[in-house]
Amino acid sequence: MSLSGFIAPWWLLLYLVVAALVVGYVAVTRGRKKQLLRFANLELLERVAPGRLGWSRHLPAALLIVALSLFTLGMAGPTAEEKVPRNRATVMLVIDVSLSMESVDVRPTRLAAAQAAATTFVKDMTPGINLGLISFAGTATALVAPTTERAGVVRAIDHLELAESTATGEAVFAAMKAIDGFSTIVGGAEGPPPARIVLMTDGKQTVPNTNPEDPRGAYVAAREAQKRHIPISTISFGTEIGTVTINGREVLVPVDDNAMREIARLSGGDFHKAASADELKRVYGTLGEQIGYEIKNADASRPWLMLGTLVLFAAAGTSLLIGQRLP
Repeated sequence: MSLSGFIAPWWLLLYLVVAALVVGYVAVTRGRKKQLLRFANLELLERVAPGRLGWSRHLPAALLIVALSLFTLGMAGPTAEEKVPRNRATVMLVIDVSLSMESVDVRPTRLAAAQAAATTFVKDMTPGINLGLISFAGTATALVAPTTERAGVVRAIDHLELAESTATGEAVFAAMKAIDGFSTIVGGAEGPPPARIVLMTDGKQTVPNTNPEDPRGAYVAAREAQKRHIPISTISFGTEIGTVTINGREVLVPVDDNAMREIARLSGGDFHKAASADELKRVYGTLGEQIGYEIKNADASRPWLMLGTLVLFAAAGTSLLIGQRLP
């Protein structure tokens, strides 16, 4: 049982009382022994009680001290780290459907692999998470508003269709707009729920241009997300050698790791690289754990109190067995 802290650590001062009891027990035991040796007829004592108990006579007292120690620890309210599901978070899953996603450098295609991994991510997400979906190519389309229902998100992922261009910045702005609209509805007295964007793309921004510092560009959108405390988890998906055929001509469509890494940094999020379908599944699995669960310090006093109770019963039992009395 690992401990990470205490709710009421001042109860640990009772260990001074436990220590005093140990010192007192030792002093009383030694004093009793001296009196016995002073006034007893040793030859008669050996004949009357030849089988005097040795160290076993101290067992009930030792168990009682252990029980008191465990009770003291339990009353101090020990805590332990525990993984608990989140209930009020909003997550926008943003998936690139530009023509580069047709590349077969990831089998069967980038898009098919992305659909399979995203579907697993959605199905495994903690039930309390509000999950929405946006697809983007030349424009961004909000397919599903944040919801705890997963069936609609899965159907939308299954029906993703390819289109021209890559408007990464517009996709991030659209995700923030969806989060703002949902937060207005469910905010309440506790304020808006925490939010995150999961952005999966395989190429460079091309709309409104290739400059991510454009007012509607990816870097500007990432800075705005940071101001709103909406971190972006970016997934750079694909390889450097991916190609697609456009108008009968083979075009190289390498991933843009640097841009995805910078978007994550500017927004306060994290960057992930996936060069295969298996790697993409692992990335989504990691994000599912990070987003769907949080680590909290939970009360861990019950095991110590239960153990203390069992040891106390053992102390009473051994006292009756050895000394024919309760300690």
